[in-house]
Amino acid sequence: MKELLAQVQTALDGVPQFEGIGRRDYTATRLGGLTNLVFRLDPETDRAQAIFGGKIIVRIPGVGTEEFIDRSVEAFNAKQAELAGVSAKIIHSDPASGIMISRCIDRITTMTPALFKATQGSPARAGAAFRRLHNSGGKFEFRFELFNMIDEYLDILDTKDINMPEGYHDVVDAAHPIKAALEKNPGRLCPCHCDPLCENFLDDGVKMWIVDWEYSGQNDPLWDLGDLSVEGGFDETQDMEMLRAYCNGEPDRDTIARMVIYKAMCDLLWTLWGLIQYANENPAEDFWTYSIERFERCKILMNTAEFSHHVETIANG
Repeated sequence: MKELLAQVQTALDGVPQFEGIGRRDYTATRLGGLTNLVFRLDPETDRAQAIFGGKIIVRIPGVGTEEFIDRSVEAFNAKQAELAGVSAKIIHSDPASGIMISRCIDRITTMTPALFKATQGSPARAGAAFRRLHNSGGKFEFRFELFNMIDEYLDILDTKDINMPEGYHDVVDAAHPIKAALEKNPGRLCPCHCDPLCENFLDDGVKMWIVDWEYSGQNDPLWDLGDLSVEGGFDETQDMEMLRAYCNGEPDRDTIARMVIYKAMCDLLWTLWGLIQYANENPAEDFWTYSIERFERCKILMNTAEFSHHVETIANG
């Protein structure tokens, strides 16, 4: 822990506005994060309170993340999300180092799948947050290209000493009709989070905030809803609560079909991402198990009759 706290102090030392702040001026609490080091700093002295202006969040990028994250794009998009009113205020971002410092949002609960299940209205608040983001009128840098990203992750894995899960390429091949359907009937492009882990949602009981914009970009907005549904283990009731809040009414067949398709596709993509983490020996989680579980869930969904009907709905417009 001492080495990690030293990294936090080094991050502060690199920001002119935090000049003179030392380890005794704050307490640091490590927060969750699969690939990065994330700390909340609580000011303990008058000097720190005056300079910090309250609690702050320091994010230090994980080893190897530069292979697949453009930090300049992340910094731009995080600022746009702040302006859209869905994310924390950015105090400092350095694309060269990947260090980002933001304002801490007080009196919030960091969400988990269990909390989304237990907290009344939370799927609706998430849907409303997505609606604010997607309809903000802003434009993110980077185009989130699902199938291009799959190819890029496969290229990265080709450089690693790792075996792919049995049958993975068969599933990728089975996704070709999905790609064709989405190309025939593309969704609109708008600013999207693209990696909506439950832990990236902060709930104050009235409004849901969204943080962590590493994978954000212009995308079909239904990706965000489908991905959160998977990450949160949403059931049909939760899906419909989120969709109704997002659509401000009943969703149509195309909206539902697109969201379900992206449930499978996000598991397909994040399987590869997890395998990259495994190959990089990221200690944050058992990424082999993470990848296999996602892969199996993807196969199960894609093999249902309902899934085929959803693909047909998209293809037929």
